[in-house]
Amino acid sequence: MNPAVYEARRELMRSLNVPVTRGGTEFLRWRQRLRLGFWELNLQTLYMLKRALDVVLSLIAMLMFLPLYLGVGLAIWIEDGWPIFYPADRVGLNGRVFRFYKFRSMRRNADKLKSLLIQQNESKDGVIFKMKHDPRITRVGGFIRRYSIDEIPQFYNVLIGDMALVGPRPPVPREVAQYTLYDRKRLHVKPGITCLWQIQGRSEIPFKEQVRLDVQYIHSQGLWRNLVILMKTVPAVLLGKGAY
Repeated sequence: MNPAVYEARRELMRSLNVPVTRGGTEFLRWRQRLRLGFWELNLQTLYMLKRALDVVLSLIAMLMFLPLYLGVGLAIWIEDGWPIFYPADRVGLNGRVFRFYKFRSMRRNADKLKSLLIQQNESKDGVIFKMKHDPRITRVGGFIRRYSIDEIPQFYNVLIGDMALVGPRPPVPREVAQYTLYDRKRLHVKPGITCLWQIQGRSEIPFKEQVRLDVQYIHSQGLWRNLVILMKTVPAVLLGKGAY
């Protein structure tokens, strides 16, 4: 069972654990089972509708952004050669590692240079690595990162089921190794292309606040909430606030 579903079910069972009087025990137990059954049916329906929305919108996005794929790919190749895409391992639902795709926004030796820059990490919490003026980022890379164009290939990850449109951003295995038990709650749902902290400040939000917002989303997720986050993502991307 999905950990998020399991925790929500435990909360519901605790709320239904009310004192019973003699003669009314069987009736209350029957009512509890009925309410739990309806709750689980509604939750499974929500997940199916959410997945259907992910598939439809990711297909539309991939077709709509096809000219952009070609233009960005050409710009990356002209400035820094191949490869165009940057595949990397990310941690998804329940800790499963999957292959994650982005447009390459850094120089080809970026991973090797990172070890030399680790002491300049500007993330206050130390788990994630962030630099406002990262020397590894190319000119094209700076532009596509500012407007989240580098994230567009992740619609493929959504289509094949590794990710969702809305959910916590997928971390790298090295970061997950430093997670506390509370931080690991982020892994109770599929990672997403956008999330609450992506529309509230992006990279300017400290890691612990990112986790708090992700857990808040997990406990209150729904179709309408997802649509609101998706709609708010558009102006957040166009303004480019907090992106680096």
